[in-house]
Amino acid sequence: MIRILDNLMTRYLNNEEVVIFILLLISTLLVVAFWGGILAPVFIAVVFAFLLQGVIGRCKKLGLSHNLSVTLVFLGFISVCGTFIGVMAPIIWKQAVRFVNDLPRMFGDLQALIQALAQEHASYISQSAVDEAVDLLAAEAATVGQWLLSYSLTSIPSLFSLMLYLVLVPLVMFFILKDQAKIIAYMTSWLPNERQMMRDISHEMNDQIANYIRGKVIEMIVVGLVSFAVFWFFDLRYSALLALLVGVSVLIPYIGAAAVTVPVGLVAFYQFGTSNEFWYVFVAYLIVQALDGNVLVPLLFSEAVNLHPLAIIIAVLFFGGIWGFWGVFFAIPLATLVKAIINAWPNVNDQRLISPDKQA
Repeated sequence: MIRILDNLMTRYLNNEEVVIFILLLISTLLVVAFWGGILAPVFIAVVFAFLLQGVIGRCKKLGLSHNLSVTLVFLGFISVCGTFIGVMAPIIWKQAVRFVNDLPRMFGDLQALIQALAQEHASYISQSAVDEAVDLLAAEAATVGQWLLSYSLTSIPSLFSLMLYLVLVPLVMFFILKDQAKIIAYMTSWLPNERQMMRDISHEMNDQIANYIRGKVIEMIVVGLVSFAVFWFFDLRYSALLALLVGVSVLIPYIGAAAVTVPVGLVAFYQFGTSNEFWYVFVAYLIVQALDGNVLVPLLFSEAVNLHPLAIIIAVLFFGGIWGFWGVFFAIPLATLVKAIINAWPNVNDQRLISPDKQA
């Protein structure tokens, strides 16, 4: 047993770069685990920096200086975000308030439908199963009400944090974009000179994360706008709120689309009942989801993400369970990082772990 462990240590850890990389990876995981909440503005700023990196590169190709490119792109980004918040935030807020007020009636209509179906098909559906379903809906309605009440009581600290983020995130993002080369040079100065494996992994991950973030933002915008157009065409209530939920749901592959189907179906049923309009809305929504999964996602991520769907689901569940929202958001890049490490590690074993005497 000792000899096996010694062989494994010699094979995988007999290299300065490998040891430093493992220590760096463990340190990063510990920092995120223990201080992730404190450093959340920095993480958000890094995400936006990756998003704007390609635009800045295009501006520099046009002959603009680095500082001028950063300034113009940063001001344009802030203007777009400010316009969206100023125009859409009040609309979405009003619709959210109405949606919360109508939730009890929605659950009541759903309970009435279940009772009516049970009476029509009494020979096939037992009364105990109906009572159990009705009790479950009542419990869920009570849970939602308690959550909304507790959320409203804690909204003041959340608003304070939001105002703090609105100041810190743009500030940190600007300095990351402006001094990116200096930051990278300072961080790499602590690493060994021979770090080919880390260079390979960092180059691959830089491209993967940048493409993934840009692709996700584009997917969110396209799916959100198309969903809003569909809901508006059918005159569905809370169309802006539901479109926002559908757009945000693409952050969670597979699971998000299934989860957001519940409020869309609930609102459509509350407004149209079981009429044809309900089925028109629901089928149109399913078509949007199908086009997103089978057309838009392959176009945006065919080169950025090359992972099996099962690996993506496992990554979402694993990293989401560890780090919450940020784990879900970065589940695919983190899974890609694991894949990049696995792909790069044999190269290290084959090329750099051979002793100089054997190479000679």
